[in-house]
Amino acid sequence: MSIEELNKKFQEAVARVNKHTEPFPADTLLKLYAYYKRATNDYGRPRSREALINAFKTNALFQARNISELEAKRKYIELVNKYFLYRE
Repeated sequence: MSIEELNKKFQEAVARVNKHTEPFPADTLLKLYAYYKRATNDYGRPRSREALINAFKTNALFQARNISELEAKRKYIELVNKYFLYRE
């Protein structure tokens, strides 16, 4: 898959997640968060009002620290496709 195709599929996956109105399981949500942050090179600190949520987000980012931007996009797309496989 070319970089252009990967970027397009990533943007489609992000739109799909943003359009979804039901809550995601916490583990899925944290993985999506970490992959998205890595894929977009957004290294800002978590900004939740709850310290515990920030700790979980920080841990998710730490676990994804060794993957590249392209790999993060692939993992994000795979996770979204897997999550929605039997839900639509």
